[in-house]
Amino acid sequence: MAASTDVKVVGTRPSPFVNRVQFALNLKSIDYEFIPENLQAKSELLLKLNPVHKKVPVLVHGDKPVCESLVIVQYIDEAFPDGPSILPSDPYDRSIARFWAAYIDDKWFPAFRSLEYAKDEESRAEVLEKMSEGLVLLENAFVKCSNGKGYFGGDTLGYIDIALGCYLGWLKAIQIEFDLKLMDESKTPVLAKWAERFKNHEAVKGTLPETEELLNLMKVMKAAKAAAADAESEASK
Repeated sequence: MAASTDVKVVGTRPSPFVNRVQFALNLKSIDYEFIPENLQAKSELLLKLNPVHKKVPVLVHGDKPVCESLVIVQYIDEAFPDGPSILPSDPYDRSIARFWAAYIDDKWFPAFRSLEYAKDEESRAEVLEKMSEGLVLLENAFVKCSNGKGYFGGDTLGYIDIALGCYLGWLKAIQIEFDLKLMDESKTPVLAKWAERFKNHEAVKGTLPETEELLNLMKVMKAAKAAAADAESEASK
């Protein structure tokens, strides 16, 4: 990678939003310093760099912080024009890429996230239906956007690839945890092949968290949630 010591990423390794930024930097062959953040005890650095949302990721380029993952990915594409373009050059194609990235974060991801909080089989089935419908829409979007190539962005990773691909590790972990099949060749064959292609891309390998790591993290989060519920129950007695 090209040396660029003035680029830093503040984040946590398992965060899909942080991974987006890493994918984009890797794709552009930009070296960067990773500054790990503890979200349970947020550092003064994070609060200074992102006082509005107080969240990761934060990209620091020189002395300028850039916040929010999709905004950062667009910034990287514009600030580092060398290497593959992340967003299409055509204005209409750019608008389509932004539309689907917004759909992924605003519509599909909330359904994905709510699976963890489904209280019974009926509510879980409703969530799964929304997720499956969303993946079918994204499969159709892939066919239109890829123009027969391997990625949403065509020959190489693009904006939609990064927006959706960051969730693949968590999606696999959730499928194992709940014994589900969501993105597979029987339901979304094109997306299933794209997912394998994406995970094996040089910009992604070594950055996308391993399934076992995420499963272990889910166990820790579940235990912490149970302990908090027990403590609340005891306090209310």
